[in-house]
Amino acid sequence: MKKLVSTIVTTSAAAAGLFFAGVVNANADSTYTVKSGDSVWAIAQKFNTTINNVETTNNIKGHYILPGQKLTIKTSSSSNSTSASTTSSSSTSSTSTSSSSNTTATTSSTSSSTSSSTSTYTGSNLKSYVLSQMESRTGVSASTWNTIITRESNWQPYVVNSTSGAYGLFQNMHISSGSVEEQVDAAVALYEAQGMAAWAL
Repeated sequence: MKKLVSTIVTTSAAAAGLFFAGVVNANADSTYTVKSGDSVWAIAQKFNTTINNVETTNNIKGHYILPGQKLTIKTSSSSNSTSASTTSSSSTSSTSTSSSSNTTATTSSTSSSTSSSTSTYTGSNLKSYVLSQMESRTGVSASTWNTIITRESNWQPYVVNSTSGAYGLFQNMHISSGSVEEQVDAAVALYEAQGMAAWAL
């Protein structure tokens, strides 16, 4: 009987320890200051989290971030803390494994969507998609956007300026990677923030 009581007390203490450790970790969010050339994708990779997590936490729209902007990054341990508080240490390790699997799955789905958009938007299809999106979402004529993109990137969607780090069709300084759709979203966000002055017009 003594042994049974001792085992229960020890197990309860271990579970409580895991719970409080989880609570401490859950509040250990990081703050990151955006640097020139950063993208939401790169920041998410740096902190081993998702683009969606970074954007939702910081109310970011269209992947648009600015140098000097301070971002709160939720640590991945917060998702494990809830599980840790209600399970034994062996269950915690399986939770960590499934969390890693989810991260891998998210990365895979991001990669597949990027590659599918790469193959979808080529040649005239690329131009018609981008120009129709930009005209309908900004109210600026397709011919103006065609002039800008031809001047900035000559319609090369993944070109990087080696001097400034500007990326993609619009040579946007606020992103350093991304699919055609993400470039369009970022360009719309840039237009909403700075107007045509962002492209010296």
